[in-house]
Amino acid sequence: MDFAHIPVMLEECMQGLNLKSGGIYFDGTVGGGGHSYEILKRTSPDGRLIATDLDDEAIAAATQKLKEFDGRFKIYKSDYKDFETVFGLDETPLLDGAILDFGVSSYQLDNEERGFSYMRPNAPLDMRMDATQEFTAQTLINEYPREKISEVLKKYGEEKFASRIAEEIVKARTRKAITTCGELVDIIEKTIPKKLQQNGPAARKSFQAIRIAVNGELNGLYECVLGLTRRLKKGGRIVILTFHSLEDRIVKQAFRYLETDCICNKSVPVCVCGKVKEIEIITKKPITASLKETVINSRSKCAKLRIAERIL
Repeated sequence: MDFAHIPVMLEECMQGLNLKSGGIYFDGTVGGGGHSYEILKRTSPDGRLIATDLDDEAIAAATQKLKEFDGRFKIYKSDYKDFETVFGLDETPLLDGAILDFGVSSYQLDNEERGFSYMRPNAPLDMRMDATQEFTAQTLINEYPREKISEVLKKYGEEKFASRIAEEIVKARTRKAITTCGELVDIIEKTIPKKLQQNGPAARKSFQAIRIAVNGELNGLYECVLGLTRRLKKGGRIVILTFHSLEDRIVKQAFRYLETDCICNKSVPVCVCGKVKEIEIITKKPITASLKETVINSRSKCAKLRIAERIL
């Protein structure tokens, strides 16, 4: 199975990066290499790219896709949040631009062995971005206590029926270990009232929540956005694509902090904090995919794009 993935809002992302020849760019979520390919193509002949991903299959696919730009890019198996370590290995100076795309690839969703999709009933409960990681969705579902499962579903999936779903999971696993996506979907569908299942798949929020928990997707995200933005040159751009409200909220809060000039208590007559405005937010409201794109690629419907420019 080929690592197929259609980059969301590709043109908007490239325009947002304000690409230039000779620039140094970072793609923290390289996936199949769609965004990276365009960055290297549009910064020819001497633009450079440093990229990271946790998925070995994504790295292999991206390396193959980018081979015509050999010598101008390096891909590291790493969490994008560990960018400082990667930049240290590569002796990377300040960046001209950075992009983070938090979407799960079509390959990961459609590959039954990866266990990401509620639409693959026979798939094993896995959901790991990094296949060498020991902790899986099956571990979470079968070993977490009821209260912790409920917390995961509520916190990361904003699932109203989190407590009831967690209770039914615990009951079901006393009879037999829950090992497939289909088994988990059945439990969720039996728990949520039928009349409330008309707005989309009943298991969508729970699967999102479990995937986020398994991969620690939101851990340290706020600090990462701050740190990565501060690795930009003056005039450098950071472009971030999110696919659910929790990610978008964190990115929005990080941008808002970076844009703030002085965070002193209003009662203090003179600024003593030393905080200065570090960025200009290019997208006062997030950019969303065009109607044409959502028809071609339904996974772009929930995407939000935020862009900021370093001004220091």
